[in-house]
Amino acid sequence: MNSEQSRPEQAQLLVLGGGPGGYTAAFRAADLGLDVVLVEREATLGGVCLNVGCIPSKALLHTAHIMDQARGLTEQGIDFGEPDLSLDKLRGWKESVVSKLTQGLAGLARQRGVRVLRGEGRFTGPDSLVVHSEDGARELRFSKAIIAAGSRPARLPFLSEDPRILDSTAALELEDIPERLLVLGGGIIGLEMAAVYAALGSRITVVEQAEGLLPGCDRDLVEPLRKDLEQRYEALYTGTRVAGVQPQACGLKVSFECDRSPEVFDKLLCAVGRLPNGGLLDADKAGVRVDDQGFIAVDEFQRTNVPHVFAIGDLAGGPMLAHKAAHEGKVAAEVAAGLPVANEARVIPSVAYTDPEVAWVGLTETQAQRENRRYEKACFPWMASGRAQTLGAGAGLTKILVEPDSGVLIGAGIVGPSAGDLIAEATLAIELGLEPAEIGLTVHPHPTLAETLAFAAEAYEGTLTELYLGGKTPNT
Repeated sequence: MNSEQSRPEQAQLLVLGGGPGGYTAAFRAADLGLDVVLVEREATLGGVCLNVGCIPSKALLHTAHIMDQARGLTEQGIDFGEPDLSLDKLRGWKESVVSKLTQGLAGLARQRGVRVLRGEGRFTGPDSLVVHSEDGARELRFSKAIIAAGSRPARLPFLSEDPRILDSTAALELEDIPERLLVLGGGIIGLEMAAVYAALGSRITVVEQAEGLLPGCDRDLVEPLRKDLEQRYEALYTGTRVAGVQPQACGLKVSFECDRSPEVFDKLLCAVGRLPNGGLLDADKAGVRVDDQGFIAVDEFQRTNVPHVFAIGDLAGGPMLAHKAAHEGKVAAEVAAGLPVANEARVIPSVAYTDPEVAWVGLTETQAQRENRRYEKACFPWMASGRAQTLGAGAGLTKILVEPDSGVLIGAGIVGPSAGDLIAEATLAIELGLEPAEIGLTVHPHPTLAETLAFAAEAYEGTLTELYLGGKTPNT
């Protein structure tokens, strides 16, 4: 170390990790007057979500959706022909989107006076941390800390280091478009990346060990997606495990734990979940308890067992979602600044940006049946929506779940175009404790997909005119 590096950096608040949760916490704390140091191991802020996750994948999914829409116009008498794909230009456009946003975050950090240290941070005590970088090690002293170090892709032990075996980060590099791609995992990440590669020309096979795609999501919401993918993909194998992957000169020979014959694929995408990074930070040296999986338990104030150390995002448990991390980041920053707040979010929405999109929030029927909880429901099929028909989205569905005793909304699910945007109204309704009648009596613009939530609420109340219900309320 040189003499400059030997002097510890001082901060009122350390934020470890510059993803959506970390930079949100750092910026909010700075706005509240705290002196903040943000430690990020990568060259740019934004974490997995902005750099190698949410944003680049959504950029590519937008492109894939436009390509699929153009192909679909042949049924309406318009044929554009097959697209002329320039992979370099597409990759460059995707990277330009990410670059604009990361540069924006760097500017916001400067404007707020947040000091950003590049390197990998590891705790050395309850109020100290060392940042390791190419320039050496730098010590940091802090009064309070927020751990926001995120997660990493899980990898199955039988997979080799063959470059043809990809995780989601490598898949987003778009090195090439394989003729045959096996997607190992039928969850959100796997299906989103499958959609991108399918639109760009790959023949897709999806393998999911659960009995259906998007495990945990209600089957009636997944069914329109499943039917669509069955028509467009080479195969969907559910209730199936991969037994082994043998690299060969001609491709990857994949065997299955069933009577299915081995198959050869050009590449394999492993998308079987993510692992929290709590165990990679030497948090125990700060006295913070980390469980065997790498999660850090927190209370309603995002505090760990060490009162002046907070944890947020993927490693704090719950759904590994950027919007959850950002919300927790604000809570932790405000508590650290002395504000009387707590994390009181009732629900966290989930979205699969597939085609069609699938979104859900609050109680699901799957969860209710597993926990033996009482509920009532109402559905509005999009075949009765004028706007959905104009979009060729008549297979969509909007449904709501209602608590029988209080009569308030406790869950909702949507499948169809823009489901991720539409679910926001249902999320707000649950947070406010609204009843279906209050949604139904709110005048929605027509013709829109947004009004399908109002129609589902009217179906529950028995006032729906868009369908004939026989004078009965279908809330069973």
